[in-house]
Amino acid sequence: MCTTCGCSGTSEAAVLDSGHSHDGGHHAHVHQHGHEHAPGAVVSLEQQILAKNSLLAERNRGWFAGRGILALNLVSSPGAGKTTLLERTIRELGPTLPIGVVEGDQATETDAARIRAAGCEAVQINTGTGCHLDADMVRRGLAALKPAPGSVVMIENVGNLVCPALFDLGEHAKVVMLSVTEGDDKPLKYPHMFRAAQLMVVTKSDLLPYVDFSIERCLGHARAVNRPIRTFVLSAATGEGVAAWYDWLTTERAAVLEASA
Repeated sequence: MCTTCGCSGTSEAAVLDSGHSHDGGHHAHVHQHGHEHAPGAVVSLEQQILAKNSLLAERNRGWFAGRGILALNLVSSPGAGKTTLLERTIRELGPTLPIGVVEGDQATETDAARIRAAGCEAVQINTGTGCHLDADMVRRGLAALKPAPGSVVMIENVGNLVCPALFDLGEHAKVVMLSVTEGDDKPLKYPHMFRAAQLMVVTKSDLLPYVDFSIERCLGHARAVNRPIRTFVLSAATGEGVAAWYDWLTTERAAVLEASA
């Protein structure tokens, strides 16, 4: 697990803004660290790492709340369609809903470039061998992004259904995305992620006729591990179902603005 080998260290994560590094270097830790941990040391290290992250996450949460910013942590396996849904959301809601994006990937600035082309500001965080964003990386990303008060910050996490479940970023909600091409059993296989999420978005619904995926089974599995989880089914390619996602976004943003007033 990344907490026990120290993979959550953030000192060398690279924060890129329009192609320029603000922090220098890359996240250079590795999992094959060449030494063994005694059981007690493993537990202690994990507790220390998660405790530090939780403290920084609370600071981020306060920073968002003080500015009336709705912050969402978008998590999924690679290729589930996070960036595609963000592109459509920005193009269709951008004129009325100010959005900024923090992009997390191990390498490249590809997704941040796509987001900027869609019409909003984006900061890329490259984690190197890191498998998730953490609260300190997000803090540094926000310093570069400079989101406006009352805006929405979308944090597109590294594609991974395991480690991002452990790390609070200070977000208002985790949004887990699951494409129909992945199989409807994923909530049972990765229960920690689906339990940590407030919303599940089933993506690529236009491909349902071509894959063995049951919406009913998937929703049932998700509720088996997280009874109150909200669910939407949509296709960012065709626009089917996106209205419910947009309504949820605007409602959540209104609630955050009211709370900060």
